Amino acid sequence: MKIVGIRRGGGSVEVGVLSGDGTEVGILAGLEEFWAAPASHLAGGTPSRTVPAADVEFVPPVLPGARVICIGLNYLKHVAEGSYSDQQLPEHPTLFARWTQSLTVDGAEVPVPAGEDGLDWEGEIVAWVGETLVDATPEEALAAVVGYSTFNDLTARKAQKLTSQWILGKNGDKSGPLGPLVPAAEVGDLRDGLRVLTRVNGETVQDGNTTEMVYTVGDTLAHISRTFTLRPGDLLATGTPSGVGYARNPQWLLQPGDVVEVEVEKIGTLTNKVVGNEARRAAAEGGQKALA
Repeated sequence: MKIVGIRRGGGSVEVGVLSGDGTEVGILAGLEEFWAAPASHLAGGTPSRTVPAADVEFVPPVLPGARVICIGLNYLKHVAEGSYSDQQLPEHPTLFARWTQSLTVDGAEVPVPAGEDGLDWEGEIVAWVGETLVDATPEEALAAVVGYSTFNDLTARKAQKLTSQWILGKNGDKSGPLGPLVPAAEVGDLRDGLRVLTRVNGETVQDGNTTEMVYTVGDTLAHISRTFTLRPGDLLATGTPSGVGYARNPQWLLQPGDVVEVEVEKIGTLTNKVVGNEARRAAAEGGQKALA
């Protein structure tokens, strides 16, 4: 089962099931209704109607007020290849935030921000929280995960490295492509091992496995829940394996025209094309005209 968000005719976001051949979407509920009881919709939801995929706009099925929390440096080989290779592995995960506005979907074009030499790829898995978590145990936190998606944490490295805070470099327009939600029951426990692959123009640049994770999903969500309450619809990006572009010699970053794919076993493949900054400016100008 692949759960997607759609919008029809500029209306509100709805959540539905994408057909196996990708040609139809079975509508389950409105966005707010879905996240009020996500487990119920995934377990027994019957689509109220079916619409052709060609007639809808695909959007992330993400609540506007959701938190997108990301783990940095969560695969041992990725730690060893980067700027923090000479530092001791911290007891607690390094966490940073994305805004929901930075998220996009499979097939979307991602612009390179002004002043950047390109974008860096970071193939990942996102875990979706399906229950309220306060001071949860790792077991409770893991049980609250309703699904997983393929994710690409596309990064503007110059902006990221300007200060010790990573938020600017991690929130470029459309820099967070997110694949359909696949129910947790179909994916299983990430600790059992899923292969995570990233390809650029068909060439494999990352090939990792979730068994290499330092901080597990249950432990991390439990850790977060001791400081702030996690709500249904919140997301956890679980970090990327080794093989990112900035750590290569010579450095390799995504340029306009490049196609980047992230493939995760049992979850799916996410494909996006990189475009120039002029596309970002045109989109912003179009949005202003629509509001006028």
